[in-house]
Amino acid sequence: MDRLLARARAGAEARMRETVCLFTQEPDGFDRATGSTVPGARTVLYEGRARVKRVMQAAGDHVEAAERRVGMRDYEVHLPWSTPLPPNMLVTPGFQVEVLESQDVRMVGLILWVIGVAYSDQATAWRLSTEDRS
Repeated sequence: MDRLLARARAGAEARMRETVCLFTQEPDGFDRATGSTVPGARTVLYEGRARVKRVMQAAGDHVEAAERRVGMRDYEVHLPWSTPLPPNMLVTPGFQVEVLESQDVRMVGLILWVIGVAYSDQATAWRLSTEDRS
């Protein structure tokens, strides 16, 4: 069983063709001298291979946010099952994933917000449920 699972995990990793950055970000600040917003500091938890795929069942809901219409599309991000995290760290909703590299250049720069995480010792990949809030 363990050898079969190891082969399945290797197969899942072979399909990981994007490079992503999983991070948390402090709230943005305001620079009174320049009158501009300053992005909060990022804490990178993982940077490496992943598979990013659109969840086709997603309706792509639109909501009003900050007086503008925002489309929300669901994606699933697959990270290698063996992805290490800092001790006592769990990924929770609100963490973010940025697509750094992809063969689909339209995905590069996409920021996804984690909305759920699946853990399992029998999984072939570590799956993060995310949404695009752009």
